[in-house]
Amino acid sequence: MPRILHINNRFNLGGPTHNVGLLAKYMQPEFETLLIGGPPEKSEESSKFILNDLGVNAMILSEMHRAIAPWQDLAAYRRIKQVIREFKPDIVHTHAAKSGAVGRMAAYDMGVRGIVHTFHGHVFHSYFGPVKTSIFKNIERFLANRSSRIIAISERQKQELVEEHRICREDKVAVIALGIDLGKFREDQAGKRALFRRVYGVESDEIAIGIVGRLVPVKNHALFLKGLKHVQEHTGKRVRAFIVGDGGERASIEQQATALGFSLAHAPAFNGHQFGHGVNGKPVVDRADITFTSWVKDIDIVHAGMDVVALTSHNEGTPVSLIEAQAAGKPVASTRVGGIENVVLEGVTGLLSANNDVAGFGANLLRLVEDGELRSHFSAQGWEQVGERFHYKRLVKETAALYSSLLG
Repeated sequence: MPRILHINNRFNLGGPTHNVGLLAKYMQPEFETLLIGGPPEKSEESSKFILNDLGVNAMILSEMHRAIAPWQDLAAYRRIKQVIREFKPDIVHTHAAKSGAVGRMAAYDMGVRGIVHTFHGHVFHSYFGPVKTSIFKNIERFLANRSSRIIAISERQKQELVEEHRICREDKVAVIALGIDLGKFREDQAGKRALFRRVYGVESDEIAIGIVGRLVPVKNHALFLKGLKHVQEHTGKRVRAFIVGDGGERASIEQQATALGFSLAHAPAFNGHQFGHGVNGKPVVDRADITFTSWVKDIDIVHAGMDVVALTSHNEGTPVSLIEAQAAGKPVASTRVGGIENVVLEGVTGLLSANNDVAGFGANLLRLVEDGELRSHFSAQGWEQVGERFHYKRLVKETAALYSSLLG
């Protein structure tokens, strides 16, 4: 039986953990798999519960961290070499930047037969200045030469890697979209919606707008706030907004929101069975224009409670939050960056605007708030757009075919 070693950057809430967890579980027994990766950062929520729900055991490498730290990276490199020596994988498959660098070098130096890397996103724009970005590009070109195959998670990302940033040749890149277990976003929608809106005090005539993700600069929450302000100034409808997630930019986002005149509330995170406990028919937070929920593990309950889901990133690979939103039948307002156009069908499941286009994003958000029929039309198309394209069974099948081609 061929052995596959998956190396994940870190086990924080986000798309990669879902992806590697599903691969680790469902590629067996055809492939024997081992999953390793680093711990989440202090400002991040652990995603180990995702793996636990799948019945997947992962090895946590304390040496693996997101930040560049030469001595720690060297320790992680040595630890991964030790794992390779003991597990003897036929293929090492790395996911995202840090594990891709340290893991691929370790695999190459150990003479592993197949080395595969998945770009879940990239840092070639909107993260660093031109000098640092150039350095990262050269590092990725060097690593691509030591890789058997590169996986892009969208056609747009492949185009960026090959044509725009010239990381590798086209014939080295396979496009395999993310795979997610989307069934829970279709189950008991009415019950979950009633639960969310009771917990957070959203009334029946209020329109709930949510944005889900890490509170970091690349997610550009400033655009979300400005778009929300445009809505507030131009609609007579009652609107509530929810910022779901956490991160180093939280204090800055709160300051920007206050400066724009929004009232703020902070809610304790409700997860699993806790969501329905201790509420007694009363909201758990004060009413406010914007509620910061921090991390919520049961994101299917959040999406059920929303009327519109937004995303305002400068750069994205394949945004899991928008896949999940459409699976739950929620219309989308987003920037048109990275792989988003491969996820959201513009004019069918959502409205897209240019990167950091305040007027365009605000107009789109206002249109979705004002036009209930348009929201209903987009909602009806959501599952058809993502249900099969981003199903984990398709992910497993396509990845298995790629592995078999390398081993063959």
